[in-house]
Amino acid sequence: MVRRKSEFQPRILREALESYTVPTLRKLASLLVSEVPTRKAELVSVIGDTMEPLEGLKELWCQLDPVQQETVAEVVHSSSSRLDEVVYRAKYGVNSDQDQTSSFGGVETPSLLSLFIYNGAMPNDLRERLKEFVPRTPSTRVETTRELSTTVTITSYEYNHSTRKSKKHTPRIPVTRCETESNALHDVQAVLRLIDTCKVRASEKTKRPTAASMRMITKVLQGGDFYPPNEGSDSWQTSPGPIKAFAWPLILQSAGLVKLSGNELHLTSAGKRALKSSPQQVIRKSWNSWLKTKLLDEFNRVHAIKGQTGKGKRNMTALPSRRTAIVKTLRACPSHEWIAFDEFSRFVCASGYAFKVSRDLWTLYIEDSYHGCLGYGPSGKWHIVQARYMLAFLFEYAATMGLIDVAYIHPSGARIDYGNLWGVDDLDCLSQYDGLLYFRINGLGSWCLELNEDYIPSPIEAQEVLKVLPNFDVVAIKPLPPRDVLILEMFSEKTSDVVWKIHATNLIKALEDGYHLADIETFLKARAGDGLPNNVAVFFKNMAERVSQLVDLGPARLIVAQDTVLAQLITNNSGLQSLCMLAGERHIVVPASAENTFRRALRELGYGLSMSQGDMS
Repeated sequence: MVRRKSEFQPRILREALESYTVPTLRKLASLLVSEVPTRKAELVSVIGDTMEPLEGLKELWCQLDPVQQETVAEVVHSSSSRLDEVVYRAKYGVNSDQDQTSSFGGVETPSLLSLFIYNGAMPNDLRERLKEFVPRTPSTRVETTRELSTTVTITSYEYNHSTRKSKKHTPRIPVTRCETESNALHDVQAVLRLIDTCKVRASEKTKRPTAASMRMITKVLQGGDFYPPNEGSDSWQTSPGPIKAFAWPLILQSAGLVKLSGNELHLTSAGKRALKSSPQQVIRKSWNSWLKTKLLDEFNRVHAIKGQTGKGKRNMTALPSRRTAIVKTLRACPSHEWIAFDEFSRFVCASGYAFKVSRDLWTLYIEDSYHGCLGYGPSGKWHIVQARYMLAFLFEYAATMGLIDVAYIHPSGARIDYGNLWGVDDLDCLSQYDGLLYFRINGLGSWCLELNEDYIPSPIEAQEVLKVLPNFDVVAIKPLPPRDVLILEMFSEKTSDVVWKIHATNLIKALEDGYHLADIETFLKARAGDGLPNNVAVFFKNMAERVSQLVDLGPARLIVAQDTVLAQLITNNSGLQSLCMLAGERHIVVPASAENTFRRALRELGYGLSMSQGDMS
């Protein structure tokens, strides 16, 4: 396969001119003088003598049209001496007015712009002189969306082999909106508690959770995962895999809250302390740790793009630099306003935070390393590579940790920007994150991104879709999104297609699983559009009081002494009394967190614990 030659980086103007052929130099010189020399040295001298004095340079600058002046200004005030067409197109919506260069170097259709930019780059000495008078280009802003549509049109084509024609389909697909903040505050504690039961397993090599563990994690997530398992009955739709359930074990490992022992995940001492900490503090620590982790390259989750391992891995760029570029762009975005992902992708480039996932796209490919190589065609492929990385980073990690709310659809057919690539005919989507359409930074995200000094929770968005009746029935007066259905089923029992009944036993179980009664009340009020019936409000108040009367202090070991004298001796000992408590006459309770210390102190007293050998009561 043919690779492009390394890009020419001229240090001074005359060096750039020397790299051109005589025919090209004659074309350039004809823009400045009427009598054009024939020898190369004379041509270089004519152009250099005209452009090196500051007065002559200013005069040429003034002769450029507005588009050409913008092109020069972009290079002069950027961090690179090369004109980045991706950045320019993102900022202005059109290609730059850069001259067409031949495959052998030089210029085919010269204009005055050719005197400033040589094969896509500006000489350093010329750039420094231009900085003295060329104004900076205006800063770009991200466009936000006030109201989101409840549906979106997806265009697809069905090819008929008998007629040899394609039939166009434009179905309206419902958009799912998910407010992630309250979910994440619950989920981080729920997953930590699940891991504390030693039921979550992961690969020793990759640290990634097993399929069975992800199914268990999904069950404890508030509102479930973003996509329900086996979603979509149409044969052309592939079921998206787990997103939250995959991400949480990796997030907690990167934060040092969880460690892998064999193939089982266990809480570290920091993880045990996190169970007693405020969930927002745990998430903020986890977010900052994730920005620096090397545990996983989010681009690995874009399974359709191969070549990321082996030799190709050496060309993958540093993970922190990619994440930093995205975070810097997020910090430039307004909070609590919806932003289209495509607009954010444009804004990353236009703001000067563009990054690379791979330094050599020739190592990445789809289906076949030769025919499907991403090095073919126009350079860059921002929408294929960098955009897919951002989709994975935002959807699987920022949204899972509750920093951004998301609006999304099924990924199948959501993006058709990869249709001209080789080997994609059988793909419904390029990644399972293709369905992300919009996101917005919420209260938790504003705090974690350091946009706010203090954490200010986002209010639950009011949507009048439920009616709470005095008989404890909850009636859906409009179709409910899957997330709302899952939340309802946490504390109530479905009695018909649109009716759920609040039950004390369901509510107690939800509270035992870590859900907060205040969050449930807030959810019902926001979805009902008004206050709760008086008897329902009193019921919630009584349940809050009854649940608070019993507190789970965690696991403990129960020890039985031979007689009451020994039990009293141990529980009253100065070195042991703070580590245990007497339960009845002969039973001693030792918290699991103090067991090792208790055993050491017990040995110093001259006693030890034997294994249970039947009933000693």
